[in-house]
Amino acid sequence: MRSLRVRFALLLGGTALLALLAAAGVLWSIRLTENVIDRTLAAQHRLELLSELSGRLAQYGFAAIESVGNPDAPPEALSVTRDRVDQALNHVDDALSNGMATSTNPEDRIQYIARTRPLANVRAARAMLDRQVTLVRRETDPDRRKTAMQGALNAFGAMTGPPLSLLVEAERRSMIAGSEAARTLTHRLTAVALAVVGLALAFVAVLYRSVTRPTLARIEEIRRAAGAVGSGALGTRLSVETRDELGLLVANFNRMAARLARREGRLAADRAALEDTVQARTADLRAANERLEMVDRSRRRFFADVSHELRTPLTVILGECDLAQRSAERAGGRPVDYGPVFVTIRKRAQRLKRRVEDLLRVARSESGQIELDRRAVSAVAVLGDAVDGAGSEAARRRVELVLEPGDHDIEISADPEWLRQVVESLIDNALRHATGLTRIVVSLNGRDTPQGHRALVTIDDDGPGFPEEGDGLFERFRREARSGEAGFGIGLALARWVVERHDGRISLGRAEHGGARVILDLPALDDGVVPEQDGAGHERLGAA
Repeated sequence: MRSLRVRFALLLGGTALLALLAAAGVLWSIRLTENVIDRTLAAQHRLELLSELSGRLAQYGFAAIESVGNPDAPPEALSVTRDRVDQALNHVDDALSNGMATSTNPEDRIQYIARTRPLANVRAARAMLDRQVTLVRRETDPDRRKTAMQGALNAFGAMTGPPLSLLVEAERRSMIAGSEAARTLTHRLTAVALAVVGLALAFVAVLYRSVTRPTLARIEEIRRAAGAVGSGALGTRLSVETRDELGLLVANFNRMAARLARREGRLAADRAALEDTVQARTADLRAANERLEMVDRSRRRFFADVSHELRTPLTVILGECDLAQRSAERAGGRPVDYGPVFVTIRKRAQRLKRRVEDLLRVARSESGQIELDRRAVSAVAVLGDAVDGAGSEAARRRVELVLEPGDHDIEISADPEWLRQVVESLIDNALRHATGLTRIVVSLNGRDTPQGHRALVTIDDDGPGFPEEGDGLFERFRREARSGEAGFGIGLALARWVVERHDGRISLGRAEHGGARVILDLPALDDGVVPEQDGAGHERLGAA
């Protein structure tokens, strides 16, 4: 069995041969048609020239009569008409030469010779009339002149009429013959075209039955088998009937289907094993989640219980301090002044109470019980309250605490108490954990972003800075006591929770002089930029 390449090569070759034969037939028919049309048009053109020649001869006769009847008439009129007759004769002669003299057909040569003889007679008649006009004009007797001129014109008509009639009839017959030849050619070309169409259709039918239809049937069979394999029928196989390209394709298809069947079996086994593994791991994860939830519930309950148990005695202590302070004030004459002592005790108790409240907030934040009271507030006012709250501790530690409010105040939507506690907690972290700390700067700046105006709160210190893994400080119960002081490890975690609830971001970094930097990025109100009321560029609290 020949390959598909050979079949398609034969198909293309046959198609090309048909196209070439059709093109050659079209060119041949066009050439024949052009010849017939050219011969017919040439005959029509010569007929028109003969009509023009007949008119010129008539004009020449009238000019000759006028020249003889009027001896005083100028000879130029007769000369002009004679030249026009000669010009018309030359045109007819040229047309005969171009149409027939160059033809290789003997019949055309005979017709050319037969037509040149009448044309020569017309030339001779014109010359003879010209000589007779000259002789008649010399005659002095009018009657004899008239008789001589009439005889010359009769002779001229007798010599030019039959040749012209012969030429006109010959050209008319040529036109009729051309029309008949055109009709005959049309009939022949129509018959040839019909025959060619029939041969082409027969050739196409043979090619379709022998090449195209069997190939399409085998391709359709392969397509159905591929669809069956795609639907999951991996046992589908095709019979290899030929050894051509399609036969090789069918053999490869059968091998592919067999490999897919084997692979499907392995995948089914692997899928079953994977499902067993997933079920086992899911059970382990479910048990681990239950244990984690139990531990988490125990931890939250622990924070809630500790906070509840500590707040009551702290409240009692604060109440006793207030009572003792009032009693000391009533004993006006006594030398002992317990006021500063009670003030110190109260500050310490207040700090302990805030720490306990932080623990309670952490426990509530995890259970979703905290609600923020957000409203339009001044960012400078919130920062000023936080700096005032941490000022005494900064003075005790001999650390300079500076507030730089910037050029403009910024109005933000926030819970002022929670935001103040966040800033104060960040300052307190720096005071307690930065070794060798001498200065803390709290600054406020604004910036415009595609999302709107933002307020940037920055807390910088000149301590040793954060460790390399600074993001780990946001983890719950993570402590980085840079100064050796122990802490609960909840300050930054709680600060991030509060800032995120204000639609903001908190990040850690390094200050310009190598210290630690904390940045709070908070959204500002659209009309939140307010001109600064206080002319001071910054506020200093604490001691250097």
